[in-house]
Amino acid sequence: MSKQAFDKKLEALDALRSEPNSPATLHQVRKALKDRNNYLVSKAAALAANLVLSELIPDLLAGFDRFLVDPQSSDPQCWAKNAIAKALKDLGHRDASVYLRGIVHVQLEPVWGGSADSAGTLRGTCALALVDCPIDGIELLSYLADLLADSEMPVRIDAATAIAQLAQPEGALLLRLKLLIGDSEPEVMGQCFIALLNLTPSKAVPFIGRFLKSKDDDVRLEAAGALAQSREPEAIEILKRFWKQPLSPETRIAVVASLGSSPLTEAAEFLLSIVADESRELSERAIAALATSRFHAQLRDRTVAVIARRDDPYLNTVFERTFPGRIG
Repeated sequence: MSKQAFDKKLEALDALRSEPNSPATLHQVRKALKDRNNYLVSKAAALAANLVLSELIPDLLAGFDRFLVDPQSSDPQCWAKNAIAKALKDLGHRDASVYLRGIVHVQLEPVWGGSADSAGTLRGTCALALVDCPIDGIELLSYLADLLADSEMPVRIDAATAIAQLAQPEGALLLRLKLLIGDSEPEVMGQCFIALLNLTPSKAVPFIGRFLKSKDDDVRLEAAGALAQSREPEAIEILKRFWKQPLSPETRIAVVASLGSSPLTEAAEFLLSIVADESRELSERAIAALATSRFHAQLRDRTVAVIARRDDPYLNTVFERTFPGRIG
């Protein structure tokens, strides 16, 4: 296909957005889903989901199967399969069979110096889609356990998210084991902390608190950030004890920022104490965190009073810049 012909097909697809309910639109998207070009099919699949063309689910399924045949040649970079799986999920397709094929698909493609797996996004998408399918929970957890050890970081993150969404108590055991084994990427640890908090809020807090003693600064930060999002008051008490330890300035700043999104008044009170007692830099960060806190309105006057006692014009300026209204 020449570039001119390809561009023309893409333009024609994009033009269909203006007539989402037209029979012609349905026909043209169905036709595009049968195209040999995987990128064009990916755009058609996304359009089918965007226009909620549920009538095209059989065509999407047929396309998925077609691009599993000789996938390195028919669907380089997994563009078509990624978009089809996402479209099926968005359109509410709940037959697990297509996602079960996708969750185990590995597609190694040549790159400079070796090969790389291009199917990570597909595995993650299918993992999240399976949560809403009528599939045995223990069976699904066995797949998600495999994905917690996937070679691709985003897949491991999606697996932890899916375990939380599945909301089965057995999932907490997988997450605890994963956290104890560890991960080379702090973001994965952080998502596992959050997922565990969602599954077993009260039991997760002291367990996650143990990771504040990690020798890895990034893991400590992920644990602190997760605890700051907890709805358990014990989490803030653990962070207060953590705060009293020798910490790097970067760690303290990260903890302050995390506390700003906490759903607990105890976190806001902690921030107010930091404004009162800590260095100018940390006080400035705490004021900014309070300004974004859901409790900023009810703590506004007390924040003003604390700043006044410090008698620091710079902190007055910070307050004026971050909070609505002015001092005095």
